[in-house]
Amino acid sequence: MTASGVRIEWLDEIDSTNEESRRRFRAGEIGPLWIAARRQTAGRGRRGRAWADLSRNLYCSGLYSLKCMPGEAAQLSFAAALAAAEVCQSALADHTPKVKWPNDVLIDGQKVCGILLESADAPGQVVQLVVGIGINIMAAPDIPERPAVSLASLGASINPATALEFLVERFEHWRSVWAREGFTPIREAWLARAHGVGQRCLVRLENETLEGVFTDLAADGSLKLELAGGQSRLISAGDVFFPGALG
Repeated sequence: MTASGVRIEWLDEIDSTNEESRRRFRAGEIGPLWIAARRQTAGRGRRGRAWADLSRNLYCSGLYSLKCMPGEAAQLSFAAALAAAEVCQSALADHTPKVKWPNDVLIDGQKVCGILLESADAPGQVVQLVVGIGINIMAAPDIPERPAVSLASLGASINPATALEFLVERFEHWRSVWAREGFTPIREAWLARAHGVGQRCLVRLENETLEGVFTDLAADGSLKLELAGGQSRLISAGDVFFPGALG
C-alpha cells in the first residue's frame, strides 16, 4: 500500500494486467487498486497491438470506480502520461521526458512508456476505469517504425517496484487535481511537457490520413490540427507521426 492509501498487488505472471483488472471489476472490486506483473503473456497496446514482454520492465494497471461521464474519465490518460513522465524524470537527471499525444512518453524522441485506458461495464453513473501503463525500465522493444528506449540504456537505476510506488503517488496527485479543478490544470501541465507542438505531423485515422501542424490541445483533450489553407480539425483518436520519427 502506498503512502496515499492505494493498494498495490504484484503478480508473478498474468496474461494482461488490463484483462486482470477487468476480471477483478466483474468479481466486485471497486478500487482504487494497482496490479503489476513481473511477466505478461498477452499484453496489448492501442488498437489491439501486441505489447512486447521484456524482463524487468514495469507492466501495471490501476482500477478506479469514478462517478463521471466516460469522456471525462478519458481525460485521465493525460494525468497518467504526466505521472509516468515524472517517474522517468526522477530517474534521469540529464533528460527531459516529453508526452506525445495521445498517450506516450518519449525521451529524445524515442518511446519509453505507453498508456492504454479502458473501461469495464459498470452500472448507473459509475465508470469503471482501467489505467494500463508500461514503462521500459530495463529493455526496449526493437520495432523499426516505432523507435523505443529504456531507462537503463540512458543510465538510470530504478527498479520496477520503486517506479510503481512513485507512479501511483504521482497519478493520485494528478487525479486529485482533476477531481477538484477539472481538466484545465492537467491540460496546462501536459502542454508544458508536450512533444511536437507547432510541428508538422501526419495523423492516421481509421479511414484517412491527414497532414498539418499540431497547434494545441483542445479543452476536451482533442488534438488541434491546422490543415493547409488555414482550416483546422479536432482529432479525438488517431496515431500521430512527427518528422524524424515514424512513431
